[in-house]
Amino acid sequence: MTKAPALLPEGLRDRLPAQAEAASRVTRALVDAMRAHGYGRVSPPLAEFRETLGGNDERAARDLLRFTDPVSQRTLALRPDITRQVGRIATSLLAHAPRPLRLCYAGQVVKLRASQLRPAREMLQVGAELIGSDSVAAAREIVSVAIDALDAAGIGRVTIDFTLPDVVDLLAAGPLPITADLQMLRDELDAKDAGALARIGAEAYLPLLRATGPFDRAIADLRAFDTAGVLTSRIDALEEIAAPIRGRADLTLDPTERHGFAYQSWFGFQIFVPGQGDAIGRGGGYAIPVGDDQEEPAVGFSLYPDPLIDEGLGVERDSDRRIFLPLGHDPALAASLRADGWQTVAALTDADEAARLGCGFTLGPEGPVAA
Repeated sequence: MTKAPALLPEGLRDRLPAQAEAASRVTRALVDAMRAHGYGRVSPPLAEFRETLGGNDERAARDLLRFTDPVSQRTLALRPDITRQVGRIATSLLAHAPRPLRLCYAGQVVKLRASQLRPAREMLQVGAELIGSDSVAAAREIVSVAIDALDAAGIGRVTIDFTLPDVVDLLAAGPLPITADLQMLRDELDAKDAGALARIGAEAYLPLLRATGPFDRAIADLRAFDTAGVLTSRIDALEEIAAPIRGRADLTLDPTERHGFAYQSWFGFQIFVPGQGDAIGRGGGYAIPVGDDQEEPAVGFSLYPDPLIDEGLGVERDSDRRIFLPLGHDPALAASLRADGWQTVAALTDADEAARLGCGFTLGPEGPVAA
């Protein structure tokens, strides 16, 4: 019999013991930090009906990895994001729970396509959602909880990059109407293409490109640009949200950033870690469809820590707490060691050795002995 090659689909991979253990430690630290703020953990299924995960967004539906359920004969999809599932739980099973409702989650998601910055199609997503309010107070809490969670997981100082997803809509509907397509304007601002803005007759929006960078300078530039006062409430809100996290993170502002903010409403933020090209987390305010053209406000964030885990976050030397149990060892003593957090590796034959099995200690008559 010819052995089949051990291949996996593109973008999927095996996680060996060190990375799998590290992922478990990081996940637990993140979730415990969220639960400490009153966020109850939920665990939705890996697959749901396509309509639930894709909603009415045809673009989102096209990005789903789909298959036919042999039981219902309906199309199912693997979840590419857990946020929408949490919204479903909040508006169905927990529809009558008191608001604001605080929920957190952790699990694997699967993308139909990968990106150049993030080639993995399967990834760990950990996050929190505050449902029932998208006020400044709610936004301030959710950003603070995200930083607390990152601190608990041992992630170093991060950069929080704020954005205003609806800034173009507010300006175009008010003091700066344009004849060009609104989506084109958003795309050119997102691309920071000054020449393209001039070509589509949107020169009035050029100052927004300068209102980008370190938070204090950028917010001052944005306030100076907002001579009509259309953005005053947004600017004041961002300053309130930023106030409690000054000194805990580096703060920046990019008011026209749209990448990754497809459904956020009045504010959003990205989380960057030095050495990582892509954001390791995103969040902001959004609305959950309830039915009959009604929506429920919410704020939340999602973290994607896999790249940091691959670089060693959460990895511990197992040999420091891994002990070899020779033949004839005392089972009761071994059990007490496991209860105390040791990993025990029992010999099966006389040929087994502590060092070869990755153990830093051997169980002697009196207890652990350095191997």
